Amino acid sequence: MARLTLSAVEQLVEQPGGWREPMVHRALLVSGLSVLLSSLAVLQEQHGA
Repeated sequence: MARLTLSAVEQLVEQPGGWREPMVHRALLVSGLSVLLSSLAVLQEQHGA
């Protein structure tokens, strides 16, 4: 899913004014939160084991 998000962001950013699109901001926020949550889950598994 992260690759799809990054691919979509890449396509939007190539367009003039793409960084101003709210969809780009949302996609970056969602993918960043996803990475954070996945990292926290891995850390919890390592501490619990």
